[in-house]
Order: sequence, then C-alpha cells, then structure tokens
Amino acid sequence: MIQDSSPFQIPEILPSLLAEVQTEDPSLLSLPPPVHPRQSSYRALFTYRDLPERQQSYTEIWQEVAGLDLADRVHIYRYLLDKKRRNCKVSSVAAALANLKTFYTFLKTVGKSRVAEVTRADLEAFIEHEQDRGMQLRTVRTYLAAVYTFLHFLSEEGIISSELVQRKIRLRLPQVLPKAIEPDEVRRLVSVIDTIRDRALILLLLRTGMRIGELLATKVSDVKLKEGTIVVRQGTKNCQERIVYFSDDARQALKVWLKQRDSRKLYLFYSEWSYKMHYGTARWAFKKYLLKAGLAHKGYTLHCLRHTFASEMLNAGMRLECLQPLLGHERIEVTRRYARLTSKTRREEYFRAMGIIEREKIDGSYQLGRELQTILKEKELLGSYHKELSSQP
Repeated sequence: MIQDSSPFQIPEILPSLLAEVQTEDPSLLSLPPPVHPRQSSYRALFTYRDLPERQQSYTEIWQEVAGLDLADRVHIYRYLLDKKRRNCKVSSVAAALANLKTFYTFLKTVGKSRVAEVTRADLEAFIEHEQDRGMQLRTVRTYLAAVYTFLHFLSEEGIISSELVQRKIRLRLPQVLPKAIEPDEVRRLVSVIDTIRDRALILLLLRTGMRIGELLATKVSDVKLKEGTIVVRQGTKNCQERIVYFSDDARQALKVWLKQRDSRKLYLFYSEWSYKMHYGTARWAFKKYLLKAGLAHKGYTLHCLRHTFASEMLNAGMRLECLQPLLGHERIEVTRRYARLTSKTRREEYFRAMGIIEREKIDGSYQLGRELQTILKEKELLGSYHKELSSQP
C-alpha cells in the first residue's frame, strides 16, 4: 500500500489573504486542508465499489491564489469568489484562474504588474503575443473573453475605469458549420458495432443528441426505459437539468445492455476496470468502429453524433424551438447553426422553383410592387414641388 506522506498544508499566507477582503462567507477563514485521493494498491482498481470522482476543490483554488506572486492577487480572489457565489462550477472557476495567470504572465513581459496599468494597446499586444505563440484564434478569443470578464468585474467594483471595457476588441472567427455524418455512413457505422455496451452508447448519442460528457455522467437511476427518457441532471455547458428522449432502436439496445451490465455499478456506462467510463475509452471505441466501417479518413468525432442528431431532426421537420431544449442550448442562435447545415429543404425548394423556370411557366414582367411605386411617385412629386419653391424669388 502506498502511503501519502505529504498531505497538502494551507499556505501561511492564505489566512492573511482572506482577511484582506470583506468576505460574506466566514467559514472560508478556517478552511480544512485538502486531502489527496487515497492512493490504493493495484488490486483496489478491480473492486466494484463506486468511489467518488476526484475533482479540484475551491480550497485548492484559494491556495493557488494565495501562492501567486502578484500584486493583484486580492482582486483575483474577490473575482473568483464572486464566480463561486454565482454558482459557477469548480472547473469554471479553475479555468478562469488559469486564463488570468496567462494574462499576468504576459503583463510581466511588458513591464507591468497591476491590472490598473493595462491599456487597450496592452490587450492588442496580448492577442498578438498569444498568436505568435501558436495559439489558435478560438483559444485566444477564450483568453480575451476571460480577461474582459475580469476587467468588467473590477470596473463595477470601482477599481479600474470603465473606458477599457466599453469598446471591446472583437475577434472574428471563421464560421465553421457543425460536421454531421451522412445517413448512409451512419448505417455503415452502426452495422459494424459488435459489443452490446458500445451499441447502446453510440445509439443513445445518436438518438438523444446528448453530449458525450453528459451521457458518461448518467446514472442508471436517470434512465426511464418505459417512458423512453433520460434525465440530464447537469448540462455540461449551462448546468441546467433537462429531459431527452430516445427512439425504439436505442431503447432495444439499452434494454439488452441493462440486462447484461453489472447491477452493482452506479453509472450507466463503465469500463472493465473502472466504476465509470471515461472519455478516452469512449473515444477509442468510436475510432475503432470508424476504422472498421472505412470512415477513419472522414475526421468524425463523438461530438459529430450530436450534430447528426440535430441535422436529422431538422430534416424531419422539427422546429428550432423544440430542438433547442433537447440540445440544452440557452440561445436559439446556437441551434440555428444546424438550420444552415440542413440543406434538404433548401434543395427541395430550389429544384421546385427551377422546375417552374425550366418549363417557362413564369409570365409577366419584373415590376415594382404597387405600394412601392406609389411611394416613389409621391417622392418624385415632392421633389419637383421643393424645386419649384426654391426657384421662386
């Protein structure tokens, strides 16, 4: 048994950091030290106990902030604490801290240490610096958005001027359409799946539109087989609970898997040696079936199954307003991307109209509408009247 001989200790600076701010949560002043996940023996990996999943805690984030060699660490702490109070996930707070550390690392290269010294030119230089490092434009935009959120918080607190956040720098990304799998390729893919678990997994992704992370986090108790529904307890992107539905072929595959699976497992899908299937395992299985179906060169990913679901539903006539809650989108503009991808209706309308044109069934001439003609005529008369008035002495 490997013993953990060096547990984390709260840095000495943490209590003083917490005392510097007027926190509304007094319990933060006496935070217990975080505990490492127990490092068990190799044999323990083969047990059937459903162990809690190891996640970063707020305590570890506060410790990391306390250890920063930055003059603005109190501002960073207050900002992250505000995100915690607004019920942001621990992973979101940790990501915000990582993005700010990237920004402050850049500020040191230009000789600045405080956010109050930042100008618009610094933000522009930050963008160029990250691009020179080889970061993709989407990643740079994520960094910039995190910095602007931080600056907006400080502006509301009266720490910096609001001028810096009034005219934001906008980075235009190329509009890439979601990539869906063609119908005949979907049939080829499903036909080569040779395990009960993987068939249920892929069909559920294809028929529910769930994100892979949401499905892997699904527990058996979340599945209602008779109703044909799954409760998504916490969406990956917006943390909102929703209900999704699955079709008869997915129900049949799921029914067979539920009969075969180990009833002691808490999560719906698990791997051979783990209580829960992880993304890498699902990705490996999906790539294996793509190769078997002769589709490995297409560049499809597990997320393409979600795109395929949305495209097929729109092609079948589902309205965007109904598809939006199924996909868990907060804004319908995100769902509307799939309408651009779905070309079946446009194709039908094009060939219907072109058929009329080819049969020379269009009569008459191209004229302005009667209302528009009237408006233009009135404008012309008024122009003549004003011209006559201006010519009079």
